This record gives sequence, structure tokens and C-alpha cells, in this order.
Amino acid sequence: MADMMKALAKTKPGVGLELIDAPIPVAGDEDVLIKVKRTAVCGTDIHIWNWDEWSQKNVPVPMITGHEFSGEIVAIGKDVDRRLKVGQRVSAEGHVIDLNSEAARAGHFHLDPDTRGIGVNRQGAFAEYVVAPAFNVIELPDDVPYEIGSILDPFGNAVHTAQQFDLLGEDVLVTGAGPIGIMAAAVARQAGARTVVLTDINDFRLELAHKVAPGVRTVNTLREDLHDVIPELGMKVGFDVALEMSGSPIAFKQCVDTLIMGGGLAMLGIPSRPMETDWGSIILKALTIKGVYGREMFTTWRKMLGLLKAGLDLQPLITHQMSYERYQEGFEAMKSGQSGKVVLNWDKAA
Repeated sequence: MADMMKALAKTKPGVGLELIDAPIPVAGDEDVLIKVKRTAVCGTDIHIWNWDEWSQKNVPVPMITGHEFSGEIVAIGKDVDRRLKVGQRVSAEGHVIDLNSEAARAGHFHLDPDTRGIGVNRQGAFAEYVVAPAFNVIELPDDVPYEIGSILDPFGNAVHTAQQFDLLGEDVLVTGAGPIGIMAAAVARQAGARTVVLTDINDFRLELAHKVAPGVRTVNTLREDLHDVIPELGMKVGFDVALEMSGSPIAFKQCVDTLIMGGGLAMLGIPSRPMETDWGSIILKALTIKGVYGREMFTTWRKMLGLLKAGLDLQPLITHQMSYERYQEGFEAMKSGQSGKVVLNWDKAA
């Protein structure tokens, strides 16, 4: 194994990333070293690329970014007691926690307040090799290809959001047709929802949703009113459950306005700034609102692999695949809004 590797890094404050030569990291005693095969570009990566206010506060420089990945174990720390082996196909949970925290000791691993993110505030996976705690490693079944393995992290966000309420036989609204919103709509369909409506103002992504979540009713809210869709689909009052994936104040209001009395609202999308809310409507409709963060470790991972085994097909969501050397093209595709997931291939240069 060579001593150096290619990696995408934020080397200084400012817009963009650089392709650099970096030392191959060394696995600690409780870690594994993974040879990266595929990485996917996430909305968080776009924030880091743009070097927005959030990134400036949270991302140390220099930093190898990227947290959605799949690969193969090439080295295992001496104190690892899991049944992992060199050559094993894996992904990993990107939230690295303190196993001695109060949350972890209570079994609520995903609620550790001192969570650190691979590719956010510890060295990431936009590289030929990445180190991850053995605790975080997820074994990939043989029938899950590397490109799908690289998008399990965001798929987990969708599954975790959908886990918040019983969807069987319910009328479900999903606001925001980004990749995670599309996956959430597919999960709701697979979970037995009676109807699933997906809203956005991006026609490309609404069309893409039909390939990933067949049977979903898409609504461009610039052209259609949700209140007109409700009777069309045979609903007497409104939606039982809403999954808010966009962070848009307008979408949040649409959720509140169209939910039934006593309905449930799960929120994954993060508003870009504080927003005013009509709490009177929420209170008088007796709505239950749940905030969702990351994935439940590791129940969500088990469920998402089960959904793939049951036939949920995420392949159409991957609209772009290219060598890591073409990373600028990949980031531009993500920023354009005319893409699903963008996957970078780290096997070899183009």
C-alpha cells in the first residue's frame, strides 16, 4: 500500500474543494481502515463547498470532507471485537459518538449531544481511504452494490423520518422532493400508506420521484393547490401524517394547514433561518410534531436494508456517476437542482 492517497479537502476558508495528496490514515486500536469505492454528494457537502455561515462555524480547516460512502475493509485495529474481516464490503454510520455519554449508556446512541461527523468535524470519506470506528461499520449484503451502499446514509434519514408515525393505511404528505424526500415517499409507499403526495417546485425532481416511488401523486405547488388534491384522492378532511423534508417555511405551513385534527408532523428539513409559526393553529389542531436527527443507531440501518431486500429500488435516484477526478462536475450537477444523487467512483481515475 502506498503512503499517500488522493482526497477532496477544504484546505482554506472559501468556496470550493481541492483535490490533494494526503497521507493514508492509520486505523486506531478500535477502528477499521476502509478502501473507499464510492461516495455520494450530500446537501451538507454543498454547504461546505459554498462555505456558508453554518460551515464556517462547524467545519475545521483543513478537512477532508464527505460522509456518504461504501468500500472494503483493508485493516482492522487490534482491539476490535466485532466479526469483521479484511475484504468485507461495508458502509458506516457517519455519526461518531462517545459511548460513555449519558445518551449512549441509555441505549440512545443517536442522541449523543457530542456527536462528531465523519467529513464534517473529523476526517472524511472523499478520499481513497477513510478510518471509521468499528462500532460504526455496517456490513453490506452481497446484493447491495457499492453505489447503493454509498447512499444509505441519506436513505436512513428518510427511513428514520418515516419511522416517527404509523403509516399503514394512512394518507401521507411529503414536502420537499430532494433525494431524501423522494426516498421518504418511496418508504411511505412501501410501508403501506393509502396515498402519498409529494410536493416541490422543481419539475425535474418531481418527475424523478415517479421512477423511485411509483404511484406517488406529485404536486408542483406553484401550479396546484394542495386543498384541491385532497378531494381528488378521496380524502374527506386532510392528511394523517406529514413528513417535512425541505426546511421551507411555506412547506411547513402547508403541512399544518392540510393535516387532520390530531395529525402527526415529522420534521427533518432544517430552515435556513428562524421562522415565524402560527402556534395557535398547531395547538387547536392538537398536532404532534417530532424533530428528526440522523438515523436511529442501529435500528434504522436494519430497517433500510430490509426495505431494499423487500424490493425498494433506489437505483433510479442515482442520476450521475463519475470518477472522483470530475468532482467539480458532480458538485455542479447537485447544485443545479437537475439531479438526483451524484456518486463519485474512487476505484480508479477516469
